[in-house]
Amino acid sequence: MISAKKSLGQNFLIDKNVIDKIVNILELKRKNILEIGPGTGNLTETILKKNPRKVLVVEKDDNLAKLLKEKFKDKIEVINQDILKINENSLSDQTLTVFGNLPYNISTEILCKWILNIKEKIWFDCLILMFQKEVADRIISNFNTKNYGRLTILANWRLDIRKICDVSPLCFRPKPKIESTVLFFEPKKNFFSFKNSKNLEKITRIFFMHRRKMIKKPYYQLFNGNINIASKIGIDLNSRPQNLDFETYFKLTKEYENLRS
Repeated sequence: MISAKKSLGQNFLIDKNVIDKIVNILELKRKNILEIGPGTGNLTETILKKNPRKVLVVEKDDNLAKLLKEKFKDKIEVINQDILKINENSLSDQTLTVFGNLPYNISTEILCKWILNIKEKIWFDCLILMFQKEVADRIISNFNTKNYGRLTILANWRLDIRKICDVSPLCFRPKPKIESTVLFFEPKKNFFSFKNSKNLEKITRIFFMHRRKMIKKPYYQLFNGNINIASKIGIDLNSRPQNLDFETYFKLTKEYENLRS
């Protein structure tokens, strides 16, 4: 039996009911599937029963990649690489439906990378991803709440998100110390367009660097003390970062880009 590696954040999903619930979220027949971190292949096995056109799996662990190749033969294509080092836009000519029990230690990094690298032709039709519950709560939180932050704003910029279910630690081997949550993401048809998406990442990073303090200092830092932009957007500089909704951060990013064009 292959043991999970703590260094890679591995916890293998073993609960059949949860696996079925995840796989039955949408019709998979003739779809092109990408699975991130398949582990021992429990979810992969159930996906294959739904008759997809093609299944790609990305598994960084050499031993697990070998196990998956032996277990599924030519039914899947195993990519034995680090997902953070892969250009997701070049994985397939076809749009992919993505499943992932993401390693807890890099889950936010993966999601942010995908969002910031979205091209005109989006490489996925939906993402069905499992996160540590605490991270999922941040992704789906509302402004004016303690969980609201950079991750919330980045995710909701390009994606419509809904919660599928919470998952107990008992559903994994080895058993993690925390609950997990499955989220469903779809690309938005209408969204704020930026010259460079990294400007939104920069704005939110600077504002939330001191989330309990008023936004006056980071605002002046970004806009060189120009009070007119705050007045134009209707921002109270005595507010704190979590008091500004998504649209305000998007407008701030546009104004920031306009100043530098």
